[in-house]
Amino acid sequence: MTMHTTALFSPLRALARCAKCISLATLAVLVAGCAVGPAYERPAAVQPAVYKEAEGWLPAAPADTLARGPWWQLFGDPVLDQLADGIEVSNQNVAAAIASYAQARALVREQRAALFPSIDLSGSGVRSSGQRSSATTGTSGTSAGSGGSGPSNQYRLNIGGSWEPDIWGRLRAGVAGANAGLDVSAAELAAARLSAQGELAVNYFSLRQTDAQQVLLDATIAGYQRVLQITQNRFEAGIAAHADLLQAQTQLANTQADAVALVRQRATFDHAIAVLLGKAPLDFSLDRAPWMVAVPDIPPGLPSTLLQRRPDIAAAERRVAVANEQIGIARSAYFPSLNLTGSYGAGASGVAALFNASSSVWAIGVSAAQNLFNAGATGARVDAARAAHAQAVAQYRQTVLVAFADVENQLAATRALTQQQALRRIASSSADQVEAQMLNRYRAGQVGYTDVVTAQVTALNARRALVQLQADRQTTAVALIQSLGGGWSAQP
Repeated sequence: MTMHTTALFSPLRALARCAKCISLATLAVLVAGCAVGPAYERPAAVQPAVYKEAEGWLPAAPADTLARGPWWQLFGDPVLDQLADGIEVSNQNVAAAIASYAQARALVREQRAALFPSIDLSGSGVRSSGQRSSATTGTSGTSAGSGGSGPSNQYRLNIGGSWEPDIWGRLRAGVAGANAGLDVSAAELAAARLSAQGELAVNYFSLRQTDAQQVLLDATIAGYQRVLQITQNRFEAGIAAHADLLQAQTQLANTQADAVALVRQRATFDHAIAVLLGKAPLDFSLDRAPWMVAVPDIPPGLPSTLLQRRPDIAAAERRVAVANEQIGIARSAYFPSLNLTGSYGAGASGVAALFNASSSVWAIGVSAAQNLFNAGATGARVDAARAAHAQAVAQYRQTVLVAFADVENQLAATRALTQQQALRRIASSSADQVEAQMLNRYRAGQVGYTDVVTAQVTALNARRALVQLQADRQTTAVALIQSLGGGWSAQP
């Protein structure tokens, strides 16, 4: 067995020595060679020094020290904190993005594998039977008679390898492109996570707003029922007209209908939250709870750091890098390809004979190929890759412009809503006072019931507008956080 093993590995050592010589020669070519792809440079984009709508915007603790991460904790709502934690493990869009990221990582490994040699092992065994043909030796003049019939065996074992040296950088460009694609997938994962978190927060605040509206309407309905009873008593006493009673009934019925509509709206938000958490609406229900109306004062980040925070900007920039590598891959077709091969094998009629030196055959080869004419197909592919790169650059710059516009819009909305809230409070308080005064004057017979209805409608609308504005401030804060890429710290 030792002799057989030595006979097997002796040609392999010779093969290894020859392969080493060829590898050294190829290494010299690699050192002299250069990549055909253009060096990547991040495209220039618009970067304003300040935000147009950020005048008078001052940082406020703790928002100015909180880096990217659990930004929803700034709203101080423990229920929202608990729900947001479930996005990472239960949201199906995030799960799909995680799977896409894993696929991109596998693609990088696949591209890197092309830089190394591939080794194959093959074996076969054939058993045949039949009449063996006679053979005559032309040199000796002797002949072998017709052979007898009978089965015969033939076994073969072969190990071979091939390697394509990356002289022109085509394979390295493929690896670089796959790495850039991995970065794109990572950015898309961050975008999916941020989108799901933001959508959850908006739906949650909208649900809490409907709860607050429901409490407001419940109190208003109770008040309208008391007024209806007063009007009923006055009508029965002959003091009030029948029209007053009808107006009171209409006012109460309309408000009760609005309350029923709120129930439907709340159910919609509750179902949306369930889907975001990867649950069926049947398996999820969010009970009423006090509404935390806190709105964090979030300062804007610097425009230069915005490019590092927004996932969509990062993904667009990495797509430019992918397109840049595709140019190098397309240009590599102008140059010849080199392939090194080596094999060692044996064939015999018996398994034991496979390991005899007399049965072995080995070979080493070098092959080169160059396309001489393809009617300009290579040039067309290079032009297409360059055009795709220019398209990616334009899309990247457009993404940056849209990102800055998003921030400006949310800053303007935040400032306007803050000013509106103070005015809405004044309007609601004044309308409540007018409603109380009109009701007292109606009881005293000084005004008609129409004036009371008008005051009641105005007061209810003012209260609901204030609640709506408070919810708008929270959802705008979420939108601002999303437009800043999920964070507002200047540190990446």
